[in-house]
Amino acid sequence: MKKTGFQAELPYERFLKHGAGSLTNAELLAIVLRTGTNRESATDLGRKILQIRDEHSTALSVLHDLTMEDLIEIDGIGEVKAVKILCLAELSKRMVSEKAGERQQFTKAPVVADCYMEKLRHEPHEKAYLLFLDNKLSLIAEEILSIGTVNRTLLDPREIYLRALRKKAVSILLLHNHPSGDPTPSADDIAVTKRVAKAGEIIGIPLIDHIVIGDGRYCSMKESGHLTNGG
Repeated sequence: MKKTGFQAELPYERFLKHGAGSLTNAELLAIVLRTGTNRESATDLGRKILQIRDEHSTALSVLHDLTMEDLIEIDGIGEVKAVKILCLAELSKRMVSEKAGERQQFTKAPVVADCYMEKLRHEPHEKAYLLFLDNKLSLIAEEILSIGTVNRTLLDPREIYLRALRKKAVSILLLHNHPSGDPTPSADDIAVTKRVAKAGEIIGIPLIDHIVIGDGRYCSMKESGHLTNGG
């Protein structure tokens, strides 16, 4: 049956006439991809991306788990299109994190975990973040300390507090993820926390907490009793 009217419009045309809300997830991806192949439209490619893990899925959440290799296995998606999709996924994670962190005071671990959960729960490698806080425990800035295993060698208290002094932080907070999804702290996680906290007591910039992010779960060193000083 030949499609007419609204159904016959291409995603880009529909966007211009009716707005982004009129498009399906596959059609939104089609606009990012721009072109399809001789056999499939850009919308067909968008649908294939959404179905990489589940042939019946239409959920955009799959984008957070995809790799370059996953995407270029689809006929019609090369490196350039794969990079666009991966950047789109990263933008979505950052938007969620920034929105959650707007004007937030990091006085409680659940608040911090909410702000960083989507940003870190899908990461394939451990990432350690250093958060700089003002006198109201609001976020001044964040920096990545390391990518890889979080251990005592990589997280040097001297480097951490040099950065904190440059940012004029009143206090700091450490945060990293466990790609396994289990936020239970390792012996190294606990050791890092104690070393940084001890240095903070001397310098006068307390470590408020060290939070480990898992898949939908977190562990706070302060709540679990591994950090007894700080805010």
